[in-house]
Amino acid sequence: MRRHYYISDDLDDLESIERELEENGVTTPQIHVLSKDDAGVEEHHLNHVPSFMKKDVVHSTSIAAMFGFLCAVLVLCVAEYSGVTETVGWTPFILLAVIVMGFITWEGGMWGIQEPNIHFKRFEKTLAEGKHVLYVEVNKSQEGLLWSVIDRHHKLLRAGIEDSSNGLLIGAENSAHSFTKWAP
Repeated sequence: MRRHYYISDDLDDLESIERELEENGVTTPQIHVLSKDDAGVEEHHLNHVPSFMKKDVVHSTSIAAMFGFLCAVLVLCVAEYSGVTETVGWTPFILLAVIVMGFITWEGGMWGIQEPNIHFKRFEKTLAEGKHVLYVEVNKSQEGLLWSVIDRHHKLLRAGIEDSSNGLLIGAENSAHSFTKWAP
């Protein structure tokens, strides 16, 4: 999937764009509006970016987990090459390695709570100016549809495209939504 970013200062226009996209087969979980005006986004019934996703928790935690894993391996290597495992055994060092990895991973998550999402950092100034960022995640077969809808809205500014790995998450949200519609 690819994520397309657009900037607008008109929530009415964004509401119209979201409606047009949904009428043409783009699902709600594929469309998000990032804004400092949460009340306005809610009032226009736009799919907002959840607070959790506005922060860099997932990215920071995953990087810290990799670093924590390397530190855990270092603990085990030092234990092995120092020879202390022959007298004390492996249990304390395995426990220490798990604790080190867990602590570093947790700290990475705490760091991420304080930072804006790495994908949205470039829009901080735009958001501070009162503008809104629309992003739509589409697969290749939907890009033409997206462009045809966007081309009809001249106040929208293109702000970039990047690859997205949210295909599975969007599919799961679509399936959950279909299930809740189907279930009595």
